[in-house]
Amino acid sequence: MPVPVPRQRAIPAVECGQAPAASPDSGPSKEQAPPGTHPAEHPTTRRENPTEKREKPTDTSPDTSTGTDSRTSTGTGTGTGTDSRTGTDTGTGRTHTDRTTQSAAPTNLTVLLIEDDPAGSPIVPDLLDQAGKPIRVRTARNLTEAGRLLTDDVHCILLDLALSAPAPARTSADGGGNGNGSGDDEDHDELAVLRHVLELAPRHAVLALTSSSDAERGAEAVAVGAQDYLFRDELDGRLLSRAIRYAVERKRSDSAERRLAEGRLRAQENRRLERGLLPTPLLAGSPLRFAARYRPGRSRALLGGDFYDVVRTPDGTVHAMIGDVCGHGPDEAALGVELRIAWRALTLAGLCGDELLGTLQQVLEHERSDDEIFATLCAVDISPDGRRAGLCLAGHPSPLLSRPGEPARLLPYDNNGPALGLLPGARWPRMQVELGAEWSLMLYTDGLIEGHVGEGRERLGQEGMVEMVRRQLAEGLAGEELLRAAVNEVRELNGGELADDLAVVLLDRTA
Repeated sequence: MPVPVPRQRAIPAVECGQAPAASPDSGPSKEQAPPGTHPAEHPTTRRENPTEKREKPTDTSPDTSTGTDSRTSTGTGTGTGTDSRTGTDTGTGRTHTDRTTQSAAPTNLTVLLIEDDPAGSPIVPDLLDQAGKPIRVRTARNLTEAGRLLTDDVHCILLDLALSAPAPARTSADGGGNGNGSGDDEDHDELAVLRHVLELAPRHAVLALTSSSDAERGAEAVAVGAQDYLFRDELDGRLLSRAIRYAVERKRSDSAERRLAEGRLRAQENRRLERGLLPTPLLAGSPLRFAARYRPGRSRALLGGDFYDVVRTPDGTVHAMIGDVCGHGPDEAALGVELRIAWRALTLAGLCGDELLGTLQQVLEHERSDDEIFATLCAVDISPDGRRAGLCLAGHPSPLLSRPGEPARLLPYDNNGPALGLLPGARWPRMQVELGAEWSLMLYTDGLIEGHVGEGRERLGQEGMVEMVRRQLAEGLAGEELLRAAVNEVRELNGGELADDLAVVLLDRTA
């Protein structure tokens, strides 16, 4: 078992001596010990084989190490201070600037090999990427070293499935049983080391290495999460290089596809939620016709800070409301839903006018996330005979009334009260309005009137909106067609989508 070493900063393989550089002209080359080193460190010794195997050519800059063979000292299992894998630089002590220069070297791929091979058998041959440049290879003999060497510039992990699983994983797999990690538990956890690596590096491509006689285990590794498996005794440079590139691209594709699927799922859930939060008018038994248009200002959203509702109480009175929470984000949309539900509950409970708005203000004050958030609101209650209506305005634009033979006009707004949430103890006078036998009443939010007209800074405004609706009514438009035409024309005048949320409600009564 390797001797624990102090945790150091993550050092690129070239810097820590694991991947000695090769000059651009010479191509892959093995690191050689300089003259005068200790005989035990000479390349011709038995212990030099792991070094030759592990220190594949991976860079294009000259090596400046002192010649102390970090792999030789580590191969004895003593974990001395010259082990480059501990993060101790045996070279000249490169600075941050040097590391920046190293990262700019023309090396496309970096591979981390995790395998325990004391004999030094060359599992990984010389590797070249698609452009013919050497692939950088880092080597870790256990998962602890792998965790230190697994930096952001690693693209692929080569994992020898013969590597011993960490003891804690075996103990956890026992589930508190006999604790010996043998028998059925051992069979069940034969891929425990792979599972550990996948948890350690969820964003990296993983290639599993196994023997040619254990193809079933390789297939199981792919099922667990590896991108592919290879037979270690049949590897050659071209095959492994191609497999590494394939694994990296497959991992990127899988990650992108998973993110896309997750995004689509979230969007579908949001649409279902927002669609469920939109109101269903309660007008059973009423002769009035209802139409509405709703467009949130947020991209791809179904719900904004605007809200509306229409209900008919048991006495035959039809109550309609439209409101606007300042802002147009998800928090404002949620607050708008709360206010709409509260309004419906209070209306069905028999509240109306000033008393209802005062209670709604209390709801707003308790539910808003900031004291500066407010909401405007327009509420009308239409008598059972449909000829009269009460009107309460809380900082909101006045409704538009149209009747046969008369030009459309705005209802009086002289007694407009303050927006909800601005003034504690505020009052909202209720105005009585004569509607007549046949009429059309349009309630709207400021998104309909605050769009621009052309490329300048001029806005449509209430006067422009009134003129537009008058012209559309003269063309014979009514109901859904009228609202659709109004919203489309406002968008066209604005030169595209409106920045603010928009809601429009239309109530019609025919004689």
